[in-house]
Amino acid sequence: MDEEYDAIVLGTGLKECILSGMLSVSGKKVLHIDRNKYYGGESASITPLEELFEKYSTPVDPAYGRGRDWNVDLIPKFLMANGQLVKLLIHTGVTRYLEFKSCEGSYVYKGGKISKVPADEREALGSDLMGLFEKRRFKNFLVFVQEYDPADPKTWKDFDSRTQTTQQLYEKFGLDANTQDFTGHAIALYRDDEYLAKPAGDAMKRIKLYSESLARYGKSPYLYPMYGLGELPQGFARLSAIYGGTYMLDKQVDEIVMDAEGKVCGIRSGGEIAKCKQVYCDPTYVPERVRKTGQVIRCICLMDHPVPNTKDALSTQIIIPQKQVGRRSDIYVSVVSYTHQVAAKGWFVAMVSTTVETATPEEEIRPGLALLGPIRQKFVTVSDYYEALDPGQSTQLFISTSYDATTHFETTCLDVLDIFKRGTGEDFDFSKVKHNLGDEE
Repeated sequence: MDEEYDAIVLGTGLKECILSGMLSVSGKKVLHIDRNKYYGGESASITPLEELFEKYSTPVDPAYGRGRDWNVDLIPKFLMANGQLVKLLIHTGVTRYLEFKSCEGSYVYKGGKISKVPADEREALGSDLMGLFEKRRFKNFLVFVQEYDPADPKTWKDFDSRTQTTQQLYEKFGLDANTQDFTGHAIALYRDDEYLAKPAGDAMKRIKLYSESLARYGKSPYLYPMYGLGELPQGFARLSAIYGGTYMLDKQVDEIVMDAEGKVCGIRSGGEIAKCKQVYCDPTYVPERVRKTGQVIRCICLMDHPVPNTKDALSTQIIIPQKQVGRRSDIYVSVVSYTHQVAAKGWFVAMVSTTVETATPEEEIRPGLALLGPIRQKFVTVSDYYEALDPGQSTQLFISTSYDATTHFETTCLDVLDIFKRGTGEDFDFSKVKHNLGDEE
């Protein structure tokens, strides 16, 4: 350990493992340390099942079958098939370590029931979310977004996405409030309505991403790794090791050492010091350098049936837009099952999550729990959400944010790419990324 490194990464959560992989591939000498004996940190997969019940001090029921058949993710998130994380996986070659399966359904909640999210013209015309005339308006809206090219004014049709807002875009096509709601939250995947007042370019990119991802596999735009998300951190860890990265698990970090100018110069573990130019870490390693900005409630649910009204889908994402239940934050529901090798045969693992807004968090996720049908076992966690006090360039200490309530990886990837840019001064280069999960550099 008594060596000098370009970067030291603390914690093996998914964000930190992605960063160590990216830094190693970029030619940096990386040391990666975790105080735990296992990979994944807060985003770890729990196996066997007995460990999950032990974590929540609950006796395990033999009805769940063999414990080793379960891999339960503490913070499950779907990957957008054409999204940033898949591009990272392909670009870095991590796909060689992983196998993915498509999520079977993407749904949105409206008026007490769920409906499939329409993402192309054909689905728009068949959707029960809209009346006949609204369907036609929405179809025209989708066609416009798909054909819009910011570099070609001929496709603009008197709408400039750089200066006009998303609200103005909706109004251009006469979309009603309900259609705006599910488009913004279940297709563009915004977590609040602030996007409505911002230039429409970002929203249009997000809607295109959803449609392009859906086109890849047909049933939904989402993918999930076989054997759970725990495979992702380990895949990036193997990548880092191939490029010379050094890993140390079960290694306590006693101090991040700063020089006289207040910049990182190493980390201390017991009597050992590893020198470095930069440190990347999750908030748990530097509690004095982060602030709590909220809380997230997550409820893991074990079930022996698919979610009602999803055509017996073996995996599902459901988004409940905040306005549908009188909230400021959306409620997210993810469901995976034995088909992803995360549960024993015939069993399902659901997660219901949201940003906490009241003193009774469990009441806030009730609308999501109500969609699941009978639940055999629940495990509830309320976690603090932390953000760094500063961007890190002055100290060369770069801190990731906590994991939010979303059940997709788009916000996670944005945080990773932002940290990478702050730490290296460069955007991550996707120009050589191929667009098929089977293709590798």
